Amino acid sequence: MLRAVLALLLLSVSAAASPQAYPARAVKIVVPYGVGGPADIYGRFIGAKLQDALGQPFVVEDRPGGGSIVGTDVVAKSPPDGYTLLMMSNTHTVNETLIPKKPFDLMRDFAPITPVNYSDLIMVIHPSVPAKDLKEFIALARSKPGALNYASSGPGTPYHMAGELFKAMAGVDIVHVPHKGSDQARTAILGGQVQMMFDAITTMAGNARAGKVHALGTTGNRRSPVMPETPTIAEAGVPGYEATIWLGLMAPAGTPRPILERMNLEVNRIVNAPDVKEAWSKQGAVPMSMSVEQFDRFLREDIVKWANVVKLSGAKVD
Repeated sequence: MLRAVLALLLLSVSAAASPQAYPARAVKIVVPYGVGGPADIYGRFIGAKLQDALGQPFVVEDRPGGGSIVGTDVVAKSPPDGYTLLMMSNTHTVNETLIPKKPFDLMRDFAPITPVNYSDLIMVIHPSVPAKDLKEFIALARSKPGALNYASSGPGTPYHMAGELFKAMAGVDIVHVPHKGSDQARTAILGGQVQMMFDAITTMAGNARAGKVHALGTTGNRRSPVMPETPTIAEAGVPGYEATIWLGLMAPAGTPRPILERMNLEVNRIVNAPDVKEAWSKQGAVPMSMSVEQFDRFLREDIVKWANVVKLSGAKVD
């Protein structure tokens, strides 16, 4: 009898880790950022596609705060069973250097699954700022050290690091004003509470076209097809400048390898679909596709890359 019970237990554990059996119930995708930002938007998009493909609900839960640390810690402390996933970004690789005293370590406490996409950022100013282009804005900032400010969605986020890199490379003193999420930072720039912001082109381009903000430049190494009339920051006045935002999925460390592989396969299938590529291209997002091992290497290399940027910019968390 005891042998039979043990055999059934082993069978159930094996089935739980099997890619064919997973998922057997709803999966939660924690987005450690605010509503309406790229991670929220694409997390919901991927979740809906996964729900269609796998027949179980994929529910997005936004848990902003602490520059992604609040929501990320929730996932770090979740059971490693594949039913709680993390929608992450290069905020996480930045924070490995910028915020070393965290309740988790990215590559120790999480298992890579796959990247999702990347997009350029766009630098915008409120229409009340007396500058027609990037060079005029830099001249204005240099004439008034510490008088201008810029919004971000929190420490270590791509918006924060893009701002700090800009300050270092342009030689200007602009005050960082962190917010709990990108939605709040976006509201601040649209309302004129701050003068400048770097935001994902996928979420800010519409406001720029509507004249609610004035676009000074995009952050890629070539002009964005979404706003080809807007120069890159590198060509507009800060040679060599480049910054992007990328998104990916991770799971708590210890999640069975078959589950990681299953999710990698399904997400890669989604992002490589022709209709998805076409739709994302119009938004300014570029699909990213890697194996679990390739994403692991990518993450480790990105941690090193941003450690160098943190050192160059002198960025700190107060």
